[in-house]
Amino acid sequence: MADNTLKPLLVVEDNPGLQKQLKWSFEGCQVFLAGDRASAIALLQQHHMPVVTLDLGLPPDPANASEGLAALKEILKLAPHTKVIVVTGNDDRQNALTAISLGAYDFYQKPIEPDVLGLIVDRAYQLHELEEENRRLALEGSDSPLDGIVGASEPMLAACRLVEKVGPTDATSLVLGESGTGKELIAKALHRLSSRKNKPFIALNCAAIPENLLESELFGYEKGAFTGAVSQTKGKIEAASGGTFFLDEIGDMPISLQAKMLRFLQERVIERLGGRNTIEVDVRIICATHHNLSQLIEDGEFREDLFFRISEIVIEIPALRDREGDKILLAQTFLDSFSEQNSRSFRGFTESARAEIDAYEWPGNVRELQNRIKRAVVLAEGKQIMATDLGFAEDENHLQFLNLREARERVEREVIQRALSIYNNNVTHAAEALGISRPSLYSLIKKLGMPEPGK
Repeated sequence: MADNTLKPLLVVEDNPGLQKQLKWSFEGCQVFLAGDRASAIALLQQHHMPVVTLDLGLPPDPANASEGLAALKEILKLAPHTKVIVVTGNDDRQNALTAISLGAYDFYQKPIEPDVLGLIVDRAYQLHELEEENRRLALEGSDSPLDGIVGASEPMLAACRLVEKVGPTDATSLVLGESGTGKELIAKALHRLSSRKNKPFIALNCAAIPENLLESELFGYEKGAFTGAVSQTKGKIEAASGGTFFLDEIGDMPISLQAKMLRFLQERVIERLGGRNTIEVDVRIICATHHNLSQLIEDGEFREDLFFRISEIVIEIPALRDREGDKILLAQTFLDSFSEQNSRSFRGFTESARAEIDAYEWPGNVRELQNRIKRAVVLAEGKQIMATDLGFAEDENHLQFLNLREARERVEREVIQRALSIYNNNVTHAAEALGISRPSLYSLIKKLGMPEPGK
């Protein structure tokens, strides 16, 4: 968090009375409350939670520990460094020990004494901070090849796994993705993972160079090759010798130049403009484009043989709209980074701002999100980044989509009502169809405020 005065603490407890007691027992914490597993996981995806207190008896089966233990497994899978303190009843020692074996940090038995639980929570924070510092020092000692690539969504993780496999090879790679998705970051990661990492990484964007200058930028020129060529000059490909040459937006390369590029890729030799000698170049090639190359080939604007030559390995970078959960993660990462750069301090985003970030399609992808956060850090006047700071309206209507508990309860009501209707209010048969016990069904009916069957 940007504001170190309040430590985030997630309290997972379905009893409203205990929720209030625990919320006011931790004055030095920003307490987030969750009444069930789904809402706990949703909060964990939105915030960095160093410590979690977890009641094992959660709905829809609060009399048993199955839901609580399932929540524990999911929390540790999502945030393995989080310290989870399980809260149990007096006669529930076995489940507490099971939780410890699954990876819980500690357990505490009810009834709750805030001072004692507070000491356990403080100790968990201290250990978490020490471990975080150790991990930070370890990373400083060994620069991560994937540095700068942030993501926890499955499509992005799949792309990163492919990068880790391909990086150590010399395979010519084609990185595909919309503008702003981070194609150059992927190319740099491939370079850092290779044996060429201590050699040059040279990039050239075909779309940024006028067509009449692109050939000389790529291959260089000899003195007198054209008006203004006053000295021999190496091209970008030759400058990258021994290292990696990244050719960005190759889909914008003129068709007239593609034949010369194909010859270089096949023979690994170049000729400078105005020269007659061939020059061998040992370089790894990585290309990227946001264009649909298959369509360009069909339209006669891109050579099919060149496509086959540059696409030994294809790495597709998903658009930000397709990276579930990554929008908030990236936003928080950018907020922390830009806050430090500008010597500012924020307590994260307002709920409305988070809702807008999550709901917006981000046509400009990660680059657009990065620019919006940077602007907000400079212009924001409050202690939290608001939706208006990001250029959105402060629309509270979006918050209804973040309340997973309400959505879940609505679905549960519909399913229970359907089951009771099918079985003519026979609770035993309805419970069997729903896959829960009869007492659990009665408990759910009461919790959801539904009329008791037959009354």
